[in-house]
Amino acid sequence: MNTRHFLVAALCTSLTLSGCATINQNNTTRGAAIGAAVGAIAGKATGNHKNKRLAIGAALGALTGAAVGRYMDNQEQALREQLSGTGVKVYRDGDILRLDIPAQVTFAVGRSDIRADLYPVLNDIAKVLGEYNKTMLVITGHTDDTGPMALNMQLSQSRADAVKSYLIAQQVDPIRLETRGVGPNYPAVPNTNEANRAMNRRVEIHIEPVTE
Repeated sequence: MNTRHFLVAALCTSLTLSGCATINQNNTTRGAAIGAAVGAIAGKATGNHKNKRLAIGAALGALTGAAVGRYMDNQEQALREQLSGTGVKVYRDGDILRLDIPAQVTFAVGRSDIRADLYPVLNDIAKVLGEYNKTMLVITGHTDDTGPMALNMQLSQSRADAVKSYLIAQQVDPIRLETRGVGPNYPAVPNTNEANRAMNRRVEIHIEPVTE
């Protein structure tokens, strides 16, 4: 079976809960540019996780040909309908989706625990993900620029892991989820004032189909 990589972390879809990723291109990965609306986002492809991609395809199935576009069209529409009125924006770049969640419902300064306002949003997302399970997600944590770099890298990873744990609790299959922390390295907006720093305390979730 020919397995095409599954990219992301410019899955590069933004819950802002937002995330950022640089995507490498080679014979097993393809690049994608995501997130013009929230600034320069770069992300690392998950294409090197060959065994995991194969496991997802074997367990949940994979998409081929024209079915890929239709599947992501339907998932995009379902997300837009489910998240209507929540403030979450759904972006599309090719077959990649990014969910952009308002920063004020994500994380407080120096914290990785999910604010209560975010639970209903994640519940809605998990519901759609349960209906469209032939996708993989990369959850990327971000911080503002205050504090030591080492602490921010750890904090950003903890934020991504917190979202992953909550989605798993809502019955999203763990095999579909990747996390990474990038600290303050990819701000959505310049860290020039407190309002901007609040916007950069976020997690992005990027979604891409699993394909053959």
